[in-house]
Amino acid sequence: MPDTLERFSTMCVLIVDDNAANVALLKALLRDAGLNQVITETDPRRVFGLLPVVNPDLVLLDLQMPHVNGLELLGAITRFAAGSYLPVMVLTADTSADTRNQAFELGARDFLTKPLDIVEVVLRTANLLETRQLHQLLRSPPPTGQAATPSIPQPATGAHDQAEAAGQRVRTVLRDRSIVPFFQPVIDLTSMAMVGQEALARFPSPHPQGPAGWFSDAFASGMGSELEWLAVMNALPMLDTADHDTFLALNMSPATIELIPERNIFTPAICPRIVIELTEHVPIEDYSAIHRALSVLRSHGARLAADDLGSGYAGFRHLVALQPDVVKLDISLIRGIHRSRPQRALASALVAFAHDIAAEVIAEGVEEAAEVEVLRDMGIRWAQGYYLGMPAPAR
Repeated sequence: MPDTLERFSTMCVLIVDDNAANVALLKALLRDAGLNQVITETDPRRVFGLLPVVNPDLVLLDLQMPHVNGLELLGAITRFAAGSYLPVMVLTADTSADTRNQAFELGARDFLTKPLDIVEVVLRTANLLETRQLHQLLRSPPPTGQAATPSIPQPATGAHDQAEAAGQRVRTVLRDRSIVPFFQPVIDLTSMAMVGQEALARFPSPHPQGPAGWFSDAFASGMGSELEWLAVMNALPMLDTADHDTFLALNMSPATIELIPERNIFTPAICPRIVIELTEHVPIEDYSAIHRALSVLRSHGARLAADDLGSGYAGFRHLVALQPDVVKLDISLIRGIHRSRPQRALASALVAFAHDIAAEVIAEGVEEAAEVEVLRDMGIRWAQGYYLGMPAPAR
């Protein structure tokens, strides 16, 4: 995937794997994708002294190596980061849930099982480097004479005070119910007619990480599900004015979905027009709980969408366990798909799988006419993105 990582060319990636062939393949892959600084190490015992010298932006870490336990090494890398964001992507042939859970508990940011998919490695590397870049930008002091963004004051008295301030901002939004719903159309690429809309949340003041930052602060403060419920409640009135043959997609995390039975806000009449988009930013431990929470809604016609396919933790095992009605292909997979044969190959595999389980496919992040043509040729009917329609408040 040439040039995929070119915008991160000055960032450093450290590969730790005792298999020299694997190291050589990964190094060549990342350099071909645009990275200039790829450091490799086949002896895990040297990593402890290598970290302060290399100061990497991302570590690709094999867990099954001689001399040093991979999980212990992962813990050492996390301690070396000392609270800063140093992403580690685990690469292992161990597919057990126990190993995966231990890795995430010790600080891993992503987890890939061998044999590796080349496209997936590059796309996930791009995602982690982009997040690392954002963290570095946010931690950088403003230029001399320039004040920090006034909309969200950052207390200077430590992480605890910053967390308290973030929590207070969330409580104010909940009290004032001040989320403004925006809606982005989902378009049928054959007729170019709108078939649905995704509800997006907009807040009274900007956040350095965008709307997602507000939800991140809310979950860190124990108010994440309440903030998601407020976003849902503020968006639902759209159904009263939208065409009755269109759907409304609502974003919910696993924790919020599990609250659906007790909230009881979806009537049987509106269920056929509801799509619940599962926002999966952490691994799902209990798929059966998700199915139980949604069973009544789905029996009345509501649909479940698996979001961000092609990035994050979502993959084929996730699809099998989730059994979604709608599969959404992530922007990282769709952007520039007309120029990338590997992206088309991965998207085609996901489309074939979705068709086999009778799920509809939505391509996210469409920004060019050439992308639309490729998606049509691949048999993808529905799509959304700035080229097809910008998010906007309800009319």
